[in-house]
Amino acid sequence: MSNLKLGVEVTGAHDLMPKDGQGSCSSFVELHFDGQKFRTTTKDKDLSPVWNEKFYFNITDPSRLPNLTLAACVYHYNKTTGSKVFLGKVQLTATSFVPYADAAVLHYPLEKKAVFSRVKGELGLKVFVTDDPSIKSSSPLPDLEPVTNADQHTVQDQTPSFTSSILNVFSRKKNDSRHTFHTVAKSNEEKQHQSSSSAAAKPSSNYMTHEMKSGMLPPSKFVYAGSSSPFDYALKETSPYLGGGQVVGGRVIRGNMRPSTYDLVEPMRYLFVRVVRARDLPSKDVTGGLDPYVEVKIGNFKGRTKHYEKTQDPEWNQVFAFSRENLQSNVLEVVVKDKDMLLDKNVGTVRFDLHDIPTRVPPDSPLAPEWYRFEKGDKKKGELMLAVWFGTQADEAFPDAWHSDALSVDGSSPFAYAQIRSKVYQSPRLWYVRVKVIEAQDLLVENSRIPDTYVKVQLGNQILKTRPVQSSTKTPRWDQELMFVAAEPFEEPLLLSIEDRVGPNKDETIGNVVIHLTKVERRADDRPIRTRWYDLEKSMSSAMDSEEGKKKEKDKFHSRIHMCVCLDGGYHVFDESTYYSSDLRPSLKQLWKKPMGVLELGIISVDGLHPIKTREGRGTSDTYCVAKYGHKWIRTRTICDSLSPKYNEQYTWEVFDPATVLTVGVFDNGQLNSSDSNRDLKIGKVRIRISTLESGRVYTHSYPLLMLHPSGVKKMGEVHLAIRFSCYSTLDMMHAYFKPHLPKMHYKRPLNIMEQEKLRHQAVSVVAARLSRAEPPLRKEVVEYMSDTDSHLWSMRRSKANFYRLMTVFSGMLSAAKWLGEVSTWRNPVTTVLVHILFLMLVCFPELILPTVFLYMFVIGMWNWRFRPRYPPHMNTRLSYADAVTPDELDEEFDPFPSTKSPDVVRFRYDRLRSVAGRIQTVVGDIATQGERFQALVSWRDPRATTMFMVFCFVAAIVLYVTPFQVPILLTGFYLMRHPKLRNKTPAAPVNFFRRLPALTDSML
Repeated sequence: MSNLKLGVEVTGAHDLMPKDGQGSCSSFVELHFDGQKFRTTTKDKDLSPVWNEKFYFNITDPSRLPNLTLAACVYHYNKTTGSKVFLGKVQLTATSFVPYADAAVLHYPLEKKAVFSRVKGELGLKVFVTDDPSIKSSSPLPDLEPVTNADQHTVQDQTPSFTSSILNVFSRKKNDSRHTFHTVAKSNEEKQHQSSSSAAAKPSSNYMTHEMKSGMLPPSKFVYAGSSSPFDYALKETSPYLGGGQVVGGRVIRGNMRPSTYDLVEPMRYLFVRVVRARDLPSKDVTGGLDPYVEVKIGNFKGRTKHYEKTQDPEWNQVFAFSRENLQSNVLEVVVKDKDMLLDKNVGTVRFDLHDIPTRVPPDSPLAPEWYRFEKGDKKKGELMLAVWFGTQADEAFPDAWHSDALSVDGSSPFAYAQIRSKVYQSPRLWYVRVKVIEAQDLLVENSRIPDTYVKVQLGNQILKTRPVQSSTKTPRWDQELMFVAAEPFEEPLLLSIEDRVGPNKDETIGNVVIHLTKVERRADDRPIRTRWYDLEKSMSSAMDSEEGKKKEKDKFHSRIHMCVCLDGGYHVFDESTYYSSDLRPSLKQLWKKPMGVLELGIISVDGLHPIKTREGRGTSDTYCVAKYGHKWIRTRTICDSLSPKYNEQYTWEVFDPATVLTVGVFDNGQLNSSDSNRDLKIGKVRIRISTLESGRVYTHSYPLLMLHPSGVKKMGEVHLAIRFSCYSTLDMMHAYFKPHLPKMHYKRPLNIMEQEKLRHQAVSVVAARLSRAEPPLRKEVVEYMSDTDSHLWSMRRSKANFYRLMTVFSGMLSAAKWLGEVSTWRNPVTTVLVHILFLMLVCFPELILPTVFLYMFVIGMWNWRFRPRYPPHMNTRLSYADAVTPDELDEEFDPFPSTKSPDVVRFRYDRLRSVAGRIQTVVGDIATQGERFQALVSWRDPRATTMFMVFCFVAAIVLYVTPFQVPILLTGFYLMRHPKLRNKTPAAPVNFFRRLPALTDSML
């Protein structure tokens, strides 16, 4: 029988509907799940009752958990009649059933039972799943009327340890094994049918697929990324032959090709050799020992396993993959050798003819390895267990295999082999840690002086300090909040120390506190968290021991600090630029919505690379690609010594919001020389916004890799990508456009821009530190480049680009104003007469104004539909102002912070910045002057001007009261559009009157 249980903690309700006729109610909660029913005690005369009661339901069949619902109904108990009155209900589906570590108290609004029901209020629940065998399920209660002293089942808080059984339950919808083969639906109708049938039948979206390859050259046609981009920097639409067929105009023409799951990459063939183990190997040493390893050789390509010392029955279990198009021989040799100081000795050989090797086509089961005796001519005993077959990257052995096309002909070191493998990374789930330092009590200071204290809080590499406070009573009060970024599984504790500033640059520690974040309360909204007093320890080691629960002296006096610490799960922690975010979900899993689609990316190849390094006197490059979307990062294998590498690897992500961006970067691997000190060099990156992709269409383009260098913009090559976005439901997708862009906490308790930018840099540092510990590591410079950490730094080029973007936004309004000016000056008399007639019609029939405006917008939109973009937008050098930037501005942009230039150069740039700021200051001052003149109309700063304006307003009020409103509008319009013969060359009287009004510039120093 399964130990799985669904735990439900009923915390309380808020603002319930009064039902007893005296403005109150006696409420209780009934819980229904899988045929089981429990209820809480009844709280008399309380519209905001608090229960804090726990109940545990048995989960008889874990496979049915995704289809079960939990219903929590709130009732009022009528003591006079013994009946119950419905107050509201909450229904939760499987998405709310999370492990105990991810559970938090959420307050759900109460729903109606019928259309005309009167319901209001909220119900607080904490729902989680546990498999702890020590927890017993609650006893089912009979279906009787509730009583005030009903028994309740209470269980102490225990943190369950999840096993593979519960993980399997939650992975029904998301298969974590990247080696499993899945069939991609051929139409949106099939996907909608799968998603609506059951949650368990939804295909996996987290699987990783790998490469295919074809020798056919795809035809291509050029598509400009914008009329302002040079031809060499243009986006190129291609029509390659992929695994699903030829892609033409976004549609896949299958022809005679077999349908394939990996249909966004070119088919590639590989020869796989799995070396499992050997037995009964003969000894080759004088001492009778043997240090065996296996060398797999075909043509000039060789692969080696690791060697074992002093064993005759080694086990390797290693796979080698040789690209079929590069095979230079028809014979495969597998040689077992004995590693020696001078010359390695041959132990035995097994040979295969390539024509006799079978082909494996997924989803066939893996080929079983067999024992092979060494060739008879060697007259040596011993056997080698091998499996040899032809396959593609669809084979589950491909990701962990040694690749012949990823290394040079002579092979490479084991360190280099570890650096070239393709991997999928999962970035850690980030949380905001909110620390509110309230006050301290009974601080121990050695002398009688007044302490000048502040609190230093440290979490990992993040250190923040409160403001210093002096208190003669030795009970300082700060009331200051500090924010940090923490990553699961919360390995680093929160370290606090109270420092006393005894002199310049001299601080003494008064006490220390250590808080483990695993014990900190999590919250999903802005409800208040309980504060707590913490005892201060003299040393940090004592504080560590105290937090770990070790014994300390009883009745010992301690100074204390009053704080509130919580994990804010209602925010989304930004670890990338807000303009290019790939994920907008909050930290708390219970607040995540269902995915609305699947994004598939095929990284086909990189062409025309510039040499990054020199090897044997020639330019070359060792490149790999990195793609980031949401929490999932992928890294392709490194193709060594090639300026036109072919990857043909396919990956998949779940899409939760269309207003997100996929980022693909290309880098040169600098770790292949057995050194960890070299940096991976940036080659370029591509950003693709999901909302710009049509559902179901395959986008195959070559994206130019543009990099800005101190010498100017430079094209480093082209990356060939195939992208497809599939939407589960069009209605859900459209509904997402009307939902808030960010989680609710960003609006209920927003963070200021400076604080959010500081937390973003902390989050990037945390993610980079975590991913750099993987194997192979994603280095810090890669994570920072993909996350755009330098986007906030000053750049004259970016400032000019943003200014011209602003001018482009207002260009439509400026054009309309210019056209109206031409109409007013009668430059085209026919147009002016027609505008007069249209103006007269709209004034006489004002009900036509709004329909005319919306009809005009509709016509403009339909006209622009003919010129809609048929490709994803890409980097635009003209828009980025990269084609007109000066060398000095580029040199300033690449200057690190703080500057490393000479004082003369820094002085020149500072003076230039002052001149630019002076012009901006003048424009801002002019805008403020015009606003102050409007205020001067009624502020009586100029008594005569205000008197005349008051008389004008009084007369205008009387005239407009007795005159239809169309008359003054007509007179004003005809006056503005009067003929040039009726105009004077000097400004009009109202303009002259306004310009004479006083501003506050006279009062400025």
